[in-house]
Amino acid sequence: MKARAAVFRGKGVALNIEEVEIDNPHPNEVLVKTVACGVCHSDLHYMQGSILGPPPPTIPGHEPAGIVEAVGSAVRSVAVGDHVIACTSLFCGRCKQCQQGRPYLCVDRQACQRKEGDAPRVSQDGKPVEQFADLSGFCEKMLVHETAVVTIDDDIPLESAALVGCAVTTGVGAALNTAKVRPGSTVAVFGAGGIGISIIQGARIAGAKQIIAIDLVPEKLEIACKFGATHTILGGPDSPDGDPVRAVKKLSRGGVDYAFDAVGMTQLSQQCFYSLAPRGLAIIVGAIPPGQKLELDPAHFYVEKSITGCYMGSNRFHIDALDYLDLYKQDRLDLDSMISERIRLEDINEAFKLMEGGKVTRSVITFD
Repeated sequence: MKARAAVFRGKGVALNIEEVEIDNPHPNEVLVKTVACGVCHSDLHYMQGSILGPPPPTIPGHEPAGIVEAVGSAVRSVAVGDHVIACTSLFCGRCKQCQQGRPYLCVDRQACQRKEGDAPRVSQDGKPVEQFADLSGFCEKMLVHETAVVTIDDDIPLESAALVGCAVTTGVGAALNTAKVRPGSTVAVFGAGGIGISIIQGARIAGAKQIIAIDLVPEKLEIACKFGATHTILGGPDSPDGDPVRAVKKLSRGGVDYAFDAVGMTQLSQQCFYSLAPRGLAIIVGAIPPGQKLELDPAHFYVEKSITGCYMGSNRFHIDALDYLDLYKQDRLDLDSMISERIRLEDINEAFKLMEGGKVTRSVITFD
């Protein structure tokens, strides 16, 4: 079957809307009609070469929601007509990480992909078109492994639910799962984009008494307050707030219990670490480009500070996604207000320009 998609063909080249061919589902695959898809910074990082991914041509988009159109013969977890959201955290269910309850760290994702010699899931003129992160949300239809999707209630707007696929799962999960933010604790979040806003919401849900948002864009700090930030710091060399580390320590009276790098910059990761109180924890959530080095003053380890990575909010997607949507229904997690722009597939390149300019929290593609 044919579908329109935004195809990436090389670094520095705008995405092009093209027609592609979608194969029929194999036994463990699900065909989804895409209704909405968030535009994530990781898509941009991949297209800029900052993070690894399959060679082009590819279809980006890994924050999708839609309706199941067909299922393979072995699929039992979803059915035709189900509303679903998808996540990049595919898992085999059999490796050591999966068996120990960490499916997001699955070491055999290849078990969820088609085998060598099989027809490609997506093709063009008989040649394969790869899916970035095993999804292809910038396409009218997606063919994915069944572990990538989870059924949600039909009354949840799909354009809001789509954000749970990446931004919310990563950010809220970083606070609740990775850091395990304690009630009454203090938190600093460096970067107030889609991931940062989600971390702020996770920290608020966890009961943090102080949540400090740091960003270079004043408008983003205003938005952060609407989602739960109690204090803000404007970064940058000309900022009236001065050095962010000193400002965080002043506001928190000696340092925060948790600090999150929501962007993925070594400078911010350092600032997170140095902003901590003794026994504090810094969490690197954003993707730092390969090849960069992070240097830290070892003296800080003597007061038992820690630093850790975070992959996709340490998620168990089939459990966490439904929990987050319950929080949404309870008005404790705000998904609707995270959407800054609703765009057509044809406007995808403009959405990336807005993202680079720091103009949006999240753009969402809505398909006809």
